[in-house]
Amino acid sequence: MLAAGAAQAGAARYCDDSPPPDASQQSRMLRLAAIVKAELDASGARVALVSRSGLDLERFGQRYSHAGLSLKASPDTPWAVRQLYFACDERRPRLYDQGLAAFLLGMQSPSLGYVSVLLLPPAAAAAVERAALDRPLALHLLAADYSANAYPFSPRYQNCNQWVAELLAVAWGGGGAPSRESAQAWLRDQGYEPTVFQGSPLLFWLSHFVPWVHREGHPEADLQAGRYRVSMPASLQAFVLRREPGTLRLEICHDERRAVVRRGGQPFGQGCVAGEGDLEIAMD
Repeated sequence: MLAAGAAQAGAARYCDDSPPPDASQQSRMLRLAAIVKAELDASGARVALVSRSGLDLERFGQRYSHAGLSLKASPDTPWAVRQLYFACDERRPRLYDQGLAAFLLGMQSPSLGYVSVLLLPPAAAAAVERAALDRPLALHLLAADYSANAYPFSPRYQNCNQWVAELLAVAWGGGGAPSRESAQAWLRDQGYEPTVFQGSPLLFWLSHFVPWVHREGHPEADLQAGRYRVSMPASLQAFVLRREPGTLRLEICHDERRAVVRRGGQPFGQGCVAGEGDLEIAMD
């Protein structure tokens, strides 16, 4: 089933014991959500690929860890994010419609965070919106088993970003009965490049002990080479920007004092530092 909301914000933390955000942090995330919503409303778009920083993956060169589709016509609330989360209590993946504020509360550090927004050209966006709002289709593409490091070209497991990739494939691929296998084949044919985690002993060690990290499904040659290929927000963004060159990219960062909105241009460097042409907004 598709479940709503804010109550599921903690699921994105992969079942850890992180303390809940305090009142000031929650207030900051509500303010940030309002800023993102204002940008979405002003864009005239109806769907956006949104990614947020979350788990600390900087050691692997990854700023963003989790992506979903923000839908103006969401049955939950305008611009809620339809996404895959791992339901810890049930130990299985689920699809959730989650308001933007709850989505942003999944950031690991409420004092510094980043949001990426891709606004697609009209025809591409319309196809994605139709697919994302098609409840039976969205659920049909949901795997039975979750793995944070799922291999993108195997139906054995699925992670949150891989569900988005496969939905994009069905939306844009057309023809035939949709399935995870046909979506993955289309992605491969279109040159989709997953993110490569090369020589990561931590991931290989975790795969023996952590229930949502697995070695199964990955090619033996990759395992022998100490390599995992995984769908990450960076993979999705690169694929979309290459396939749909008219896509507009927004990036929004925040610290404890203000948010910075960047429309186009280069991604933010380290820290939330405004550049020429960026919009700064006080967070208090």
